[in-house]
Order: sequence, then structure tokens, then C-alpha cells
Amino acid sequence: MHCTALIVAAGPACVAVKPQIACFERLGPPGWIALAVVCARAREEGLLILADAKRGDIDVTAAAYAQAFLTSLPSPFGEIPGLGADAMTINPYLGRDALEPFALAAAQVGAGLFVLVRTSNPGARDVEDLELAAGGTVWEHVAGIVDDLGREAGGGELSAIGAVVGATAPEHLERARELMPRAPFLLPGIGAQGGRVEDLAPAFAPGRAGGLVTASRSIARAHEANGAAPADAARREAERLREAAWALVR
Repeated sequence: MHCTALIVAAGPACVAVKPQIACFERLGPPGWIALAVVCARAREEGLLILADAKRGDIDVTAAAYAQAFLTSLPSPFGEIPGLGADAMTINPYLGRDALEPFALAAAQVGAGLFVLVRTSNPGARDVEDLELAAGGTVWEHVAGIVDDLGREAGGGELSAIGAVVGATAPEHLERARELMPRAPFLLPGIGAQGGRVEDLAPAFAPGRAGGLVTASRSIARAHEANGAAPADAARREAERLREAAWALVR
């Protein structure tokens, strides 16, 4: 009820919902049922589904994860449907061969991917910002892989292979856009984590579709800050974030 109420309230100011898969999986089988219900309601409201799963594994397992979230699983009893998300987040730290099965599965159904490149959490500095002996940082190397996969995937001005680039470290955005000119950026960290939409202009260099601002707690808990009815507060906060993002696009 909480999730669907938020979708109805804030949905008109949004393009997608980003269910955090762990919050549903922790509930076991009932959690998957709840996730399916939430996604169905989002589709009724005309929203895309971005599964925040952060999966990554060797090739066979990666293909299974892709089937679970993006496609279907062939079986002797017919096709077993997956979640059918329009996109999902994936983890690159097993290397390129762990990303390719996701890219293949996504291409088959016209879905997208968002690869973790430079994340919004403080601990990103522990690994992602490390300097490599060959030059550059770990996250810059991952960005190069994302760009390669995007070019191989083809498409128009924007690729189906996107990047997660945290809004909490906007100083990296210009470099990230330089390395990944065709990748849509998923920009977590707005609101509760301290990120500001106003700092994200480089993400929108390709246009409005170049950046996807994500906010969860700042919308869901907006009523706590101003005392308005929860639905009204959520809608107004979503509208405010949308206007701030679009104001960055000249």
C-alpha cells in the first residue's frame, strides 16, 4: 500500500520507479509478490520499471539474473516470465565477461542497463577512486568499459547501456560525461544523502534524457518536513525535483 500510494501521488512528475530489490527479497516469496504488484501499478500509471538489483556474477549466473529481471526463462512447461523490468542496475567488478550476458539479454528485449561506475556512498572512495598503475582511477576504467559496451550495442544518440554516477560527488560528472558521451546517467544520492539537483548539469549534456535523477526518502518523507498530507507533499517534492532537473537543460 505504501509503495503504490507513492506511485499514484508522485508518478505524474516521474518517468520511472526504481524498486530497491533487496527490500522486497528480504520478505521471501511474499516479497516477490509485493514487487510484482508494485510494478504492475507503476505500469498502470505509465511509468517505466528500473530494477535496482546491482547484480553481477560469472556468465551463466549473469544470464540467469538477466532472465529474472528483464526477460523470460524457457522451460518444458513454456515460458516462465521474469519481472519484465525496463532496465536494471548491475555490478561490474567481476569484469567485462560478467556484463556481456546482461547486455545480450537486454538487447533481446529492448531493455536498458545501468552499470555501477562512481556510486553515491562515502565508501566509493575506498575502491572506485583508487589510482591505477596504468593511469586513471578504477571508476574511469569502468567508464571505458561502459562506453565500449554502449558503442557495441548501437542505437541513437543515447545508448541502452547507462551508468550509475552518484549525485553526491558532482565533481566527477564532467569527466564521467567525457568518458561516456552516449550513456544515460542514473543519479542517486539526491535529498537524504546530500546530493543537489542543481549540481548535475554535466549529466544533462545530451539533453533531458541524459540524466535520470533518483530520489526516494526525500519524496516518501516529504510530509515530515512541511506537515502537509503525505500524498500532497510527495507530489510537490517530485515536481520540484523535476523542475530543477529540467532547468539545467538549455
